[in-house]
Amino acid sequence: MHGALLMMAPGNISGKRAVHATVATQHTSAFLSLSLQPVYGAQHPPLDPRRHRPLKDAPKASSVHTKSKKPSTFHEFARSTNDAWDIDDEEDDGMFSLKQLSSSPVQSRSMPQTPCLKIIKTPEDTEPLPPTLDRQEPISTNPNQDRLDIESGPANGRVVKSSSDAQLNVNAARNTLQKQQSLPVRPIVPLVARISDQNASGAPPMTVREKTRLDKFKQLLASPNTDLEELRKHSWSGIPREVRPVTWRLLSGYLPANRERRDLVLQRKREEYFGFIEQYYHSRTDENHRDTYRQIHIDIPRTNPLIPLFQQPLVQEVFERILFIWAIRHPASGYVQGINDLVTPFFVVFLSEFVEEDVENFEMASLPLDTQRNIEADSFWCMSKLLDGIQDNYTFAQPGIQIKVKALEELVSRIDEDVHVHFQKCEVEYLQFAFRWMNNLLMRELPLRCTIRLWDTYQAESEGFSHFHLYVCSAFLIKWRKEILSMVDFQSLLMLLQNLPTIHWGNEEVGLLLAEAYRLKYMFADAPSHYKR
Repeated sequence: MHGALLMMAPGNISGKRAVHATVATQHTSAFLSLSLQPVYGAQHPPLDPRRHRPLKDAPKASSVHTKSKKPSTFHEFARSTNDAWDIDDEEDDGMFSLKQLSSSPVQSRSMPQTPCLKIIKTPEDTEPLPPTLDRQEPISTNPNQDRLDIESGPANGRVVKSSSDAQLNVNAARNTLQKQQSLPVRPIVPLVARISDQNASGAPPMTVREKTRLDKFKQLLASPNTDLEELRKHSWSGIPREVRPVTWRLLSGYLPANRERRDLVLQRKREEYFGFIEQYYHSRTDENHRDTYRQIHIDIPRTNPLIPLFQQPLVQEVFERILFIWAIRHPASGYVQGINDLVTPFFVVFLSEFVEEDVENFEMASLPLDTQRNIEADSFWCMSKLLDGIQDNYTFAQPGIQIKVKALEELVSRIDEDVHVHFQKCEVEYLQFAFRWMNNLLMRELPLRCTIRLWDTYQAESEGFSHFHLYVCSAFLIKWRKEILSMVDFQSLLMLLQNLPTIHWGNEEVGLLLAEAYRLKYMFADAPSHYKR
């Protein structure tokens, strides 16, 4: 750096706060008079010796790292960690920002602040900053910028650093960046949009084979009486995007096979749903239903928090109506956390009839009101049909899930004894990770585009959401066999099972998973003693 940097401690400033200095440069023989002033603001108040101790008296952090006791039971682990159910990526990002802030050279508001010195530099004196640093916190190098802008509080949820702060702490920031660069970077992968019908490799969705399959689907759907068995047979390996909405309505039992009756049935069922809205929705504030509505209202913002579509107030109101009406019409179970996730695949599929691309960023308000109402009603009825087959998952004590988790444990002990024994050694219970797999039908473990492909097969299978789902979970668990066996303690193993790396999965990976699940079903479904120890 060609310029000379003059640093002054606050103790060396006497008399007036303004001190004049000269900076000599190698490119000019002139002298530049600079005004060095301590800068104060809401984040940098004047030093009050009565309220703050000097920095040199601050206690030093102990450099001795004490070894923390590893949790030996699930209850100890639950008390020492946050539940992966409730922590979404936005909260994770917030925690990460706090870690960045605590390790950054910017001091907290409770610490005594050192006056900042403003140095005006010529363009020749400016060094280019590393791209990573520039991306983390933009630092101005404009020579005409002679004012220091200090925000009085956070801007958009982030604490804004002044340019002089960043310039005076470049070295410390570089040390922080070295630590940050070692952390994994979350890839930006569309969760719903254009790759909903693509493989993870990004292959074009419409090949010659896919064109032939699409023509076959259109032929089946156009017949006066659709052959549902033939439709299920073709749907098992995936349904083309163009015909998925009507195919899902048929396979779920919402629409009749007779083509002439479909429009009348749709009109009647949609009117019936909005009749429920007029009859029941106003009671959400009554004492009997207040707790149910409150829980729904809390859970909906957590539903797919990474997808902008589901953060729109209009969409969240649609979900509130669907879930509340279903809950009061099914008092045996009522609303249970996890049911909110089961609406999203139907909602996205029926919305895709009117949106060609970029579903995840689509503005729901741009659709006509009648179209919005039709999507809402169809999502309600198809979700209701799904839950009719697995309602024991959500009744008191959730016996359906308890039975399925126990069946999963028995099946894995017969399929892969090494994995089963490893769980026992690490004291990991199947209920601690598989409960969510059964409660949410793997929706928390897979991207939404993969869930939609998975449900193509579930709706084509007899008892796909209940019986076949057990074999899908078994195949899903065994797929991570190598990673599971590499974990040597309870905490690392459970964290792996709650955060499996499936962000890049597509149709190809889901197809392999379903093929393995079908193989397991063929081997074990009708042979309860096969491979039994």
